[in-house]
Amino acid sequence: MTLAIDACSDRKHGVLICGHGSRNRLAVEEFEGLARGLKARIPDLPVEYGFLEFAQPILREALDRLRAQGVEKVLAIPAMLFAAGHAKNDIPSVLNTYSAETGLEIDYGRELGVDRLMIAAAGARIREALMAAEPCPAADTLLVVVGRGSSDPDANSNVSKVTRMLVEGFGFGWGETVYSGVTFPLVDPGLRHVVKLGFKRIVVFPYFLFSGVLVSRIRQHTHGVANDHPNVEFIDAPYLGDHSYVLDTFLERVNEVLGGEAAMNCSLCKYRAQVLGFEQEVGLEQASHHHHVEGLTEACNLCERECTGACQPDGVPIPLGGAHHHDHDHGHDHGHSHGHEHGHHHPYPHAEHPLGPSTLRASSQKDTTEPKS
Repeated sequence: MTLAIDACSDRKHGVLICGHGSRNRLAVEEFEGLARGLKARIPDLPVEYGFLEFAQPILREALDRLRAQGVEKVLAIPAMLFAAGHAKNDIPSVLNTYSAETGLEIDYGRELGVDRLMIAAAGARIREALMAAEPCPAADTLLVVVGRGSSDPDANSNVSKVTRMLVEGFGFGWGETVYSGVTFPLVDPGLRHVVKLGFKRIVVFPYFLFSGVLVSRIRQHTHGVANDHPNVEFIDAPYLGDHSYVLDTFLERVNEVLGGEAAMNCSLCKYRAQVLGFEQEVGLEQASHHHHVEGLTEACNLCERECTGACQPDGVPIPLGGAHHHDHDHGHDHGHSHGHEHGHHHPYPHAEHPLGPSTLRASSQKDTTEPKS
């Protein structure tokens, strides 16, 4: 795949890969590796990367680097699987502020999304896991795809679409979607439900770009349920990582921006459309909530490179300022699932769901007791 930029353009372009950031050293290294892989595919353009929080360089520093190389127009691509809070709010806020302050033109691309190349990358990771296991008929296999989970129903529903595409592509006997946080069903109760369907093999696939505490927890939950059900074979499939198809998708997103084709799905965006159950969020200000932690690189020494989540109880993030807090873990997409408060509480239809996080129920109670500003 090649870049469709006009070599005769009189304006120097540059590419910015926008990540979330993580205290997990392995996740940051993996993100940096992906950025290097993309640089190798776009040798004629400057390519920089930056993070919203908990890693450096931050986005502003990456933009400074592009300007220092003479870049006059930036093609910014969110390294997010789906368009939830970070892709819709936090990254655009940082980019718009920088553009207003410096006059630098920044064109914003869309998230990786539900894409044939991303489905192919996911399929390749699942196939890797199956190839390493004993043969088993596809009809006797159940696929569980684990998404990050978000307060945005559009992003959550896209994970379910990925699941369906994979189930039909492989011809598996069944498929289910669970989430690592924010929404329901969570991994542990979700897996305990699917074992009741009676399939011989369950493949658990984290639909994540990089490592992190959430991927570690998915493995822990899977092994816990597997120990309780020794008659069912559980297989851990690897996360997406820097698969070549993932890099191809990033290059497609850059080409879309160049061609003026980048457009998010606004018809199901809860900020722009009357989405069932989220009507009160139409027109809400889309502002970043990460300025106070930009560049913060406080490390946790409990884990060497890959976070195990040993520093906090499962599903109960330690608030910002605690001894160890990995709740903002990621170079992957999620919504507003933070261990600190931003002062903007909105009740969600699933806040009381018994298979969802207890933090949602606490948030729902706060919504009913605090006056609206």
